[in-house]
Parts: sequence; C-alpha cells; structure tokens
Amino acid sequence: MNYFVTAIGTDSGKTLVSSILVEALKADYWKPVQAGMPTDSDSVRGWLSNEHSVVHPETHLLKIPASPHAAAKYEHLSIVLDDFVLPETDNEVVIEGAGGLLVPLNDEDFVIDIAVALQVPVILVANLYLGSINHTLLTIDYLKRNNIEVKGLVFNGESNPESERIIEQHSGYKVLLRLPKLGLVNKEVIQYWADELMMNWYE
Repeated sequence: MNYFVTAIGTDSGKTLVSSILVEALKADYWKPVQAGMPTDSDSVRGWLSNEHSVVHPETHLLKIPASPHAAAKYEHLSIVLDDFVLPETDNEVVIEGAGGLLVPLNDEDFVIDIAVALQVPVILVANLYLGSINHTLLTIDYLKRNNIEVKGLVFNGESNPESERIIEQHSGYKVLLRLPKLGLVNKEVIQYWADELMMNWYE
C-alpha cells in the first residue's frame, strides 16, 4: 500500500512524519513537487537508518520557495497531473505533498489531486496552534466531501488535549501518532517515533 502525506498547511511537519513513516514501513519516499532548496528529499535521506528505502527523484524540482503553480510559472514551466507517475519499485511508497491540500499545481489542479489521481490513501498531519481546530476541520470537511480515503491523523507539536479531542470527535479518523514538539531530529529520533507509530498502525 502506498500513502500520501498531506497537511493542514505549510510547515505542518509533513517531511518529519514522512520520514517516520518511511522508516517504520521500510518504504520508499517520493516528493512529486519540490519548490525551493534545500529539498525535503535531502532531509529524509539524512534521517533514515534502514538500507532498504529508496528516495526517488522529484518529478518537478523548482527553484523558488513558492506555490508550485507560481514557482513553475517563474521558470516558464507548466505542471499537469499526467506528469505524476509512481516510481517503478516493488516497495511501498510514501508520497509527500507540497503545503496543504489546496496548494495549486496549475490553474485547475491542486496538490491533493495527485493523491486522487494515483488512488492513494491520505495521512493528514495537523500541527497544533491557535486556530488549528478551524484549519484542521476545514481540511477534513474537504476530504470527506470529496470521498478521499484517509488512513489516519498525526498530531504534531506541543500537546493540546482539548484541540485534539474535538478534532478526533468531528473527524472520526484514527490517530496514528502524537508527536511532541521536537527540539532535535536525527536518525535515532526518527527510529524511536517509527517504533511508536507501528504500535498504532495495525490496531
């Protein structure tokens, strides 16, 4: 099974969660669209301990840190959904989106449309901050209204039990992991949380 890691916004922790997921499943990693440097692929590559996972090259590697549709326009490029073909591998693939669900790829398509086109279930990362309940429930509403399959939810950041409770109640999604605010991220930290993730994965 392949999985698409998306989030309620930019800098929500998708790369961190993707790394944990890749390490837990010994899966491959693929970032279809990267806008700006350094790349998320480089971060994931540096955090993995296992020798089985492969980090596949980006389909679109754009120079400026902006929405993909704007970054592509700057380089006189166009992005279309047909560009995105799963890497050839016998392994599972963890696919990391760019920004939140409705970050535009072009004038018609959004990042979440990659998951829909590839028929891949979603793992939603929700970071916790003032206002995140609204942003998370709006994201969940979009996923549900569009019948997009969701494997589960990852909370990222300093725990807020009331925020987490109300989001769980209204989403009905399984919580796969509750990540605290991490001051340090390295191979050992990723491995620790990969083990924690696997404790919830098959429940």
